[in-house]
Parts: sequence; structure tokens; C-alpha cells
Amino acid sequence: MKTIFSAFAEQVAKQPEALAVMDEEEALTYRELDILAAEIAADFPKRTDEGEYPGPARVGIVMNHSVRMIASILAVLRQGAAYVPAEPTFPTERKRFMMADCDFVITDDGIQIQSNPAARVDDLAYILYTSGTTGKPKGVMVTNANVLHYVAAFQNEFHPVPGDWMLQHSVCSFDIFVEEVFTTLLSGATLCIPSEETKNDMGRLMAFIERNGVTMLSGFPYLLLEMNKLGRIPRSLRLLISGGDVLRARYIDRLRTQGVHIYNTYGPSETTVCASYYRCDDAEPLADGTFPVGKAVKGVQIEILNEDLQPVADGETGEICIFGNGIALGYTPPVPEQVHFTTMPDGRRVYRSGDLGYVLPDGNIAFLHRKDTQVMIYGKRVECEEVENVLCEQPQVETAVVTPQTDSDGMTFLVAYIVPRSERFNLDTVKHATEEQLASFMMPEFWKVMECMPMTPNGKVDRKALPQVRKEGCLYD
Repeated sequence: MKTIFSAFAEQVAKQPEALAVMDEEEALTYRELDILAAEIAADFPKRTDEGEYPGPARVGIVMNHSVRMIASILAVLRQGAAYVPAEPTFPTERKRFMMADCDFVITDDGIQIQSNPAARVDDLAYILYTSGTTGKPKGVMVTNANVLHYVAAFQNEFHPVPGDWMLQHSVCSFDIFVEEVFTTLLSGATLCIPSEETKNDMGRLMAFIERNGVTMLSGFPYLLLEMNKLGRIPRSLRLLISGGDVLRARYIDRLRTQGVHIYNTYGPSETTVCASYYRCDDAEPLADGTFPVGKAVKGVQIEILNEDLQPVADGETGEICIFGNGIALGYTPPVPEQVHFTTMPDGRRVYRSGDLGYVLPDGNIAFLHRKDTQVMIYGKRVECEEVENVLCEQPQVETAVVTPQTDSDGMTFLVAYIVPRSERFNLDTVKHATEEQLASFMMPEFWKVMECMPMTPNGKVDRKALPQVRKEGCLYD
């Protein structure tokens, strides 16, 4: 059976002296990276006191991003095990929960032995933990076959080759990291890892990209927004990929003049990185200022279905349901959301995304919002994303988040959090413009002007960290 590591070994054989990975301290060729991965694997603990040991099943990776981190991941895959990544900066209890089922954990300080051997799952490549409705993280179990499927889909669309350089910018616990690492190393290209200090300074990051000739970059829309503000980007860049959140046309209005290909992508972690692509540098946005999420990638089928998993009429709203080779094994530990993985009457396995969308006349898919964000205000249904879209289209607004909250009487009201575009921001002007586009019951009841949005370690807006609102109107942080 072909695996991620066997595909990497093919690249080692093809071009052993080509540069595989570099950070700001060192650089390794494909041959050298393979040797380092083998050396790290040789140091894995052997449980000789427990009888015959078939090797690790799950190995935690809690390391700063570096050449050695990538080699450690390859070492785990080389041994037929699955890696479980977490950033060193994650809260201690969260890391403890994520690492609980690992045989051992690789850190920058060495290997930490765990108390119990993990259960082996055939073909498992990695487990990414995400928020769960139970209050504990849930792990998405992704196989070697899932990853190889996605690498083939990426290659089919973006054609990475030796000589391409991919920026490694994402945190390891988000599947953009999977896209950065494996589509690069399994295509003979070079992975380029900036330091945390470089990533946190847009000027230094652009200089790093320019200096190293980075050609491909994948990230959240907010990264593209920051690049857009600069007006000019490094000439080496040929491809910008946006994923993980809504991409708005004004986030890339200046980037679209730079001669670089820009893609909006969509796909839950449960379907392995991306399920659809849409090239938007030469396309018009939808009426709300966002872009479609496009059409299914190679090896994937997407259907818009109703609650009974029946197709809706063309143009009608339904749930985005994903079929094909990217569907993960499921969750660990078992959680209520496991029901999102199901089987159709015709035997096809499907992941019910919980996202709503519809098919445009040209066959592209438009993403609307989550199924579970609809709220009732004065007996009328309101989608927070719709209010956000209107606010984000205002010239004075950099970005905005709208959240529902409940008063002591159980009544829902909306709160708008706004980051202004400039110091000349006038909230009354924004309110007036919003009132012209939204029904009165859709208007936020409270408004909070922010210097910036709080972000999660995965780079999304941390809605739980937004200032809370008392019904009487007093805001507190």
C-alpha cells in the first residue's frame, strides 16, 4: 500500500540533492531530510518490558516550527504511526488532553514517554483536534490515503514542481499545515519555514518571501488582507490560496492587480484540507461581496441536499454534503458529531458539513453560512453572517463580527464588533448605511469598536474572547 512516506521516498530517489526544507537556521536536501527522519525514528522508545512491541501507533508532536519538526513528522510516518500535532503555546490542559492517547510525545527538549500504549488504526496518518460540542476537543482521524488523495487534487489544480517554494505559515493543528507540508514534499518542491518573529511582522515576512523566492502561499483570508494593504507583494509569488474563512473581494482588491493567481477554497478538516477550489483573481464577487467556493476538487463530489439527504432543486439552499476520497475515518474520542459521517442508501459514504449553500447557474457552489447560526429576533429569523456581510462592505470598516447574545428574559439581541479602516472612522455613518440595507430587527443593538479582533491559535476570530455585553449597554472586557 502506498503511504505518505513511500511517496516522499520516491522524491528522495528522484532528486536527493534538491533542497527539501529550510528554516532561518538550517536547510536540508531531500537526502539529508530522509537521513534525519531515520535518525529520529531510531531513537523512538521500545517497550521491551511489555513483550514484543510492534512500534508506536500515535506520536505527539509539540515542537516549534523548524526543519527538525518536519523531520520528526516524517519519522513518525516512516514507522507507520500517526502524528498528533499541537503548538507549544497551547494551554497545558488542552495539550494534555490531545496527547493522552499517544505512545510518546516529541518535543524540542526530547521524547516524553506516556503511560499507556495507544491503539493502532490501520493507515492512520494524523489526528487534528478541533472544537467539540461536548466542551472537549474532538480529534479528526485522517489516513495516508486521504492525504495522498489531496496531494493529487492539489497537483491537478496548482501544478507544484521542483523549483517551487511553499511558505510554511500555518499552525500545525490546522489542515492548511497539511497542505503546506505534504503537497510540497511529495511534489519535489521546497518548504520554507520563517521564524515566529518573522511571521508576526508583515514587513519581515514579505522580505523573507522575497529573499527566498517563495512562489506559493496558503493562509486565512486575514493574511491576504494584510498583504493587500501593502499594495505590492514579492514578485516571486505565483499563487495565493485562501481558506478557513470567508474571502471578501475587498480583501484582495489590490492583490488582484499583481498578476498572481488567487484561489478561494472550502473544505472541513473532516474531508482532508479542501473539497472545492475557485479562482477569483479574474472573477467577479457575488452580490454580498464574497466569492463562491467553486467546484469539487479531483476525487471529490459535492451535492446540495435537504435534511433527508435528498437533492434540492437547482439554485435552492441546502446542506453542503461531501463525498469521495477525502472523507476521514471519523472522530476520536467518539462524540455526538460522529453522526455527520453517514452512508447513503446507495452505499456511498458522505460527510454532512453542517454548512448551507447553493449551486450557481455556472455550476459553482456559493457558501452561505452554518446551519446553526440562525437566530430568532422578535419572532423573525436572522442570520448573523448576513449582518456581518453588510458591515464588512462598508468603506470605513476593516472587518466586523456579529454575535447573538441573550438577555435575562431569554430574548436574543445582536452585538457588532468593528475594526475601523482608519482613524477617521465614524460609527454613526456606518450605522446609517447599515440601516439602509437591513430590516430594523436585523440591526445590532450594541456596537463595540475594536483595535483588532482576538484570534485563536489557528488564526480564526476568537469569538469567545470578544468583550461581553450587559443588556443595559455597559461593555466590559
